[in-house]
Amino acid sequence: MRNLLYGSMVAVGLFISVGCKDSKKDKLPPAAKNEALSVEKAIKDHVGTGNKKKPADFLPNGYVLFEEVYGDLNNDGLKDCILIIKGTAKDKVIQHESQGELDRNRRGIIVLLKTKNDDYQLIVENNSCFSSENEEGGVYYAPELMVYAEKGNLFVHYAHGRYGYWKYTFRLKGSDFQLIGYDASDNHGPVVNNETSINYLTGKKQYRENTNPNADSGEEVFEETWSKIPVQKPIMLSEIKDFDELEAS
Repeated sequence: MRNLLYGSMVAVGLFISVGCKDSKKDKLPPAAKNEALSVEKAIKDHVGTGNKKKPADFLPNGYVLFEEVYGDLNNDGLKDCILIIKGTAKDKVIQHESQGELDRNRRGIIVLLKTKNDDYQLIVENNSCFSSENEEGGVYYAPELMVYAEKGNLFVHYAHGRYGYWKYTFRLKGSDFQLIGYDASDNHGPVVNNETSINYLTGKKQYRENTNPNADSGEEVFEETWSKIPVQKPIMLSEIKDFDELEAS
């Protein structure tokens, strides 16, 4: 993913350099004049595509808006925007034998930071990391995807009804979002069988298992164990191809 923040700094530096030479432009040979004009055009193009006023301006061709979520992702007091987008390929729309027409186009995520100029800057674009909301759920319905911002973090949360949930926590790191946490609860109805919590920053994993097989909800007796996770390359949001295949635990 292109480092837009760094690119913006470079663009500003180029703009200052070009501006200082404007008074000498008429004295430049034709080749130098063309080069200067090309630099100016590149700067204008970058500003035009890097920052836009409305989140919908960032929708890529061939995608529609599935969901729009707001929250502060960098603790600057401004409401940033998370777009969940969905593909529109016609060959991904199928006829199901019992459910009729189903749109199996995959979904993706776009993260935009609000600027003090009241526009938005693109930070992350991952167009197909989420499966369709119409995927098969087996004997149960497919997990429900929820994406939201809270306390400066970005959460990708899968709710699976009576079977529990799992959740990924991301934090802004440079020009991307890094996976810093994973939490999961394995349930049997309202009763929690076990819980897992991983902190990728400290490298520690907590596992809690219910040792009361006859427990009702709230009567679980947990046995807690801690372990270290292997050191691994940081997982970045822009690089995740498929959340369904992300083995966080």
